[in-house]
Amino acid sequence: MTDVKRETAESAGFDLFGVLARFAPLIFLIALMIIFAVLEPRFMSSINLFNVMRQVSITGLLAIGMTFVILTAGIDLSIGSLLAFAGLVAAAVAKGGMQDRFTVGEGVVGWGWELAALAAIAVGVCGGLLQGLAITRLKVPPFVVTLGGMSVFRGAALLFAAGGPISGFQPDFTWWGQGKIGPVPVPVIIFLVAALLAHIALRYMRYGRQVYAVGGNPEAARLSGLNVNWVICSVYVIMGFFAGLGAFVLSARLNSAEAVAGTGYELTVIASVVIGGTSLFGGVGTIFGTVIGSILIGVLLNGLVLMNVSSYIQQIIIGVIIVLAVAFDTFAKSRRRKA
Repeated sequence: MTDVKRETAESAGFDLFGVLARFAPLIFLIALMIIFAVLEPRFMSSINLFNVMRQVSITGLLAIGMTFVILTAGIDLSIGSLLAFAGLVAAAVAKGGMQDRFTVGEGVVGWGWELAALAAIAVGVCGGLLQGLAITRLKVPPFVVTLGGMSVFRGAALLFAAGGPISGFQPDFTWWGQGKIGPVPVPVIIFLVAALLAHIALRYMRYGRQVYAVGGNPEAARLSGLNVNWVICSVYVIMGFFAGLGAFVLSARLNSAEAVAGTGYELTVIASVVIGGTSLFGGVGTIFGTVIGSILIGVLLNGLVLMNVSSYIQQIIIGVIIVLAVAFDTFAKSRRRKA
């Protein structure tokens, strides 16, 4: 009887570890903001906070796509290179070709921001589809395929633009990266709307349940009748879509596109997703967590910059945080199994 009472009390008791496992990113974000606000008063200014969100919006879009990929226990190392290639294609369309690539001003009339955005997204989707097919049809591990894609897309970007930038767009193009609706930057609105739609897709649609099922146990998903290869391929297409969208917004924000854009984004994006609670083993994670993880990385980098911390040290800190986040995820998974 005593053992039964003890088990009942434990089950009804407050699970501190469970709460931390679920809300750790949000708790850490709030604590980090409080620390930076105390150490550097400029951090909490509205201008700085909007700047943080504007900076986060690009990597945040990529992180949304990466969430779908990692939920299936995959990985995509090519996102920075694909973003650069898609951005250059969008820039060339916006300029009406390559002949006026260096011309700055309103005298150059291209083919419009609409076609530029479609071109960037089309390049991203095609790149994601090619990688998804290589993974599912050729049975090559995602790490190897996307590592090769990282080199291929970067080379394609350098070849397309001969190593040089394309800059000087029409105001209706740059508005998507520099404009505001009220006090809120347009890229931030795009990021949040995309996050909301992705959350709905994963949480309330049949496709989202399929993604979780494939990531949790692909063999069980196959036996239950799911087309596992189709689901895996589709998440890389989604990743490509967000790479193209991010490329368009980044080019509009910088008023320029270049082959070296997106270098090192892989680390930041994967860190955002993992810190947000998405398991590298697949099957566990949310878009809300990814949004928090993206903002957390942005706040961390911004605070360190305001405190004049070296960029080399910033990279070390992000790397350590990734390792700790994965270690925490592994420990939490082990604890759930024992429970």
